Amino acid sequence: MKYFVKVDDHDFVIDLGPDQQMTVNDDSLTVDYQQLPDSGVLSLLINNRSLVTVVEKRNDIYEVLINGELYEVAVQDERSYRLAKARGDVREASGEITVRSPMPGVIVKVPVEQGQTVAKGETLVILESMKMENELKSPRDGVVLRINTSSGASVEKGQDLLIVGDSIGE
Repeated sequence: MKYFVKVDDHDFVIDLGPDQQMTVNDDSLTVDYQQLPDSGVLSLLINNRSLVTVVEKRNDIYEVLINGELYEVAVQDERSYRLAKARGDVREASGEITVRSPMPGVIVKVPVEQGQTVAKGETLVILESMKMENELKSPRDGVVLRINTSSGASVEKGQDLLIVGDSIGE
């Protein structure tokens, strides 16, 4: 089965084959995974390389945390992709976007201030969880409209941390 995947500004074509085989943009991979019970934590084995990820679906987007980096991933099957392309549907980040904690932890630092202009990919919050520091990055260019946390705060999975939106006057 073929999927069209957008990670940040990069497009990938993923074709799932039999027996844990997968091609990503014509590169062959062997993939095995296990989801830990009652969590969004996945243990991945890609070409014998182990990765631990956290995956959470929000509307039509998956938020994927790998090695402390948070990615927004849009996935469409082949039929949906071709229909959207024929209609000219284009996904643009606009409006207010709430950045939520992908897992429980403690806020180490919030290096931005309310009203600050941020670029897509800029670090908004540093979260410590499972003895690892995870940088949560801005999903778009915009302005920090509201901060709902502070350094030292304990947070739960899915808790609202801050909101990034359009610049004032746009």
